[in-house]
Amino acid sequence: MVFKEKQYLILGVVLMAYQYKQAEKEHAFQKISKDLKADKVGPVAALFGREQYLVHWSCEQIVDKYINPVCKEMDLSILEGELATVDSIKEACETFTMMSEKRVVIVKDFALLEGIKSKGFTESQENQIADYVKNIPEGCLLIITANSADKRKKLFKAINENGQTYDFEALSEKALKSFVEKRFKSAGKSAKPSIINEFVQNSGYFHKEADYTLYNLENDIRKIIAYSEGEQILLSDVLATVSGNLETSIFAMLDAISIGRKDEAYILLNSLLNAGENTYMILSLVASQFETILEVKEMLEEGKNQQQIHSILKIHEFRIKKAMSFAGRYSVDNLRKILTKVYEIDRNIKTGILEQNLALELFIAQI
Repeated sequence: MVFKEKQYLILGVVLMAYQYKQAEKEHAFQKISKDLKADKVGPVAALFGREQYLVHWSCEQIVDKYINPVCKEMDLSILEGELATVDSIKEACETFTMMSEKRVVIVKDFALLEGIKSKGFTESQENQIADYVKNIPEGCLLIITANSADKRKKLFKAINENGQTYDFEALSEKALKSFVEKRFKSAGKSAKPSIINEFVQNSGYFHKEADYTLYNLENDIRKIIAYSEGEQILLSDVLATVSGNLETSIFAMLDAISIGRKDEAYILLNSLLNAGENTYMILSLVASQFETILEVKEMLEEGKNQQQIHSILKIHEFRIKKAMSFAGRYSVDNLRKILTKVYEIDRNIKTGILEQNLALELFIAQI
């Protein structure tokens, strides 16, 4: 009996830990959706973070919920952060609502939330704004947006204590794939999970050194939809339209080569060349990727795990994770031969023995 009680206790702790972990993973867009549904947003809220696409989307959701479309011009005030003053914010908040559920005031790109000094604000005025958000007039909802937030500042602390703060970080892989699937569906298109995965991986969204956000992803989705001729999105549609960033495109090209899809590798190569990418840069990245794959392969054979490899190589986890996926497809000897071929092609291009584009095509053919 005691043993069973211990089992139940352990199970309960595990479930609590799991639930806590799940709660930790809730994204800001999910949280604000729940809060809006429960009418728990306000009287002041800060919206910030990498995903400005979702900041903008959230502002639209707030407006749609609380503003009567007929009275939008009177009940909605949008102030540009660089032009906003203490007086203009107060005046907007203290104007009576007409026929809407709430008056909404949005201060866009407010530098003070980021902790950046603004020309129009003295330290005293900064304190006034921080104090004002503690006493927003009833019936008003003040929304302040920014690219980031300095959580040490008085303004952020005042908003957090008297309202809500939403940090729109990057989406998880699962959420991003759902985002892509929904965009395709809304356009009357569909795509297999493998195609969506290929698109997501090639997009550069999870490349920590790339400035690629949902705005870029949305633009690439539109290009794919416009290029696609049928209802089904094909891999060729993705490869022909989405360049992502150079490094992820190189990964995609090497991935295609490693699984024997050289036709796809040629498409990706030509896409890069047509986009004006430098041949030497492409070859340099190819060499760099194979050097990393070889290093990772050798460490894996020594029994090292991903964390140990990361601590040794000091490169971002994206590259290590991709290199590990390639490492299983090659032997150490094969990787060394491929690198020798890369160095040889580089010499042949620089000495004029081979034309640049032809040399790259021959490289794909020969490995």
